[in-house]
Amino acid sequence: MAVYAIAFIAFSIDLARRGAAAAKAADDAAALAGGVAAEQPAAEREKVGVLQAASAKAAAQAAAGGTGTASGSDASTGRVSRWRSATADGASVAYGRSPALRVGVAMTVVAWLLHLSATVLRGFAAGRVPWANMYEFALTGTLIITTVFLVVLVVAKHDLRFLGTFVTGLVLVLLGVATVNFYVSVVPLPPALQSIWLVIHVFVATASVGFFALSFALSVVQLMQSRRESLVASAKAAKKSFLATLPDSVTLENLAYRVTIVGFILWTFTLMAGAIWAENAWGRYWGWDTKEVWTFIIWVVYAGYIHARATRGWRGSRSAWLAIIGFSTVLFNFTVVNLFFKGLHAYSGL
Repeated sequence: MAVYAIAFIAFSIDLARRGAAAAKAADDAAALAGGVAAEQPAAEREKVGVLQAASAKAAAQAAAGGTGTASGSDASTGRVSRWRSATADGASVAYGRSPALRVGVAMTVVAWLLHLSATVLRGFAAGRVPWANMYEFALTGTLIITTVFLVVLVVAKHDLRFLGTFVTGLVLVLLGVATVNFYVSVVPLPPALQSIWLVIHVFVATASVGFFALSFALSVVQLMQSRRESLVASAKAAKKSFLATLPDSVTLENLAYRVTIVGFILWTFTLMAGAIWAENAWGRYWGWDTKEVWTFIIWVVYAGYIHARATRGWRGSRSAWLAIIGFSTVLFNFTVVNLFFKGLHAYSGL
């Protein structure tokens, strides 16, 4: 958790630097526009406009490897970046290299390695997979969330490192709550859990939660970006937020939608695998147990999100709120249902 905290601080410093860069860009643009309009003749204003456009192009090229580009190369090294520029995704301010961002990613990788070691050691101590109670599920689930985040950083064309603050912050909160409130010693498995389906069903469920968490983070940033864009469009606010260096709300929404689809596919398999396991354990596929009902509710919410966005044209804030509500039902299922509802799935260990 200490290493995750360092990563969180580094990502937060990067967001602060983004805000400062956006404020400076807005002030420079205002000063340049005012100076040109007041003092220079038309021919000089044209020259300044050309120089300003060239400067913006150079800044976008210099941003390669910072918030990243997939087309273009670093002017100093000639290295082609694997990420698209944030300006290519609709960002209004180019943002260059950030040492804090690199430190945040490096510390996240170190934290992930320590997290993985702790999870594996818990499994060895228990002599089974480490997700048989709430503490172990939180330990494994947060590991999967971090894993999904790091994998997406590697495979995605878009630079999503700006999500580090949200992801590491979420992992810190969940790990802290699990350590303080959910910790239990290693205990033997109940008979119903002694099955290969414990490995398959729960692992796929945690993987889907990892994608839902990333979709949640993207949707939160989308709402913030959408609000900033509406204020800028109505001339009620200047482009001085760190959000000016991030992709626009449409790009964020599309990314959240794609990530949610992956999580939804995995959750669908979770629902089917749970029914098969229930038949093996209790002789019926479905019994309206509380946990079964909430698993189905989560599936319905995300199915509604995908359907509403794909066929009903629910875009923008409405789709973002549906994704946030979906992840809220996931957290409710993990915490409130496990702690306060009794049933055949009462394996909190508390």
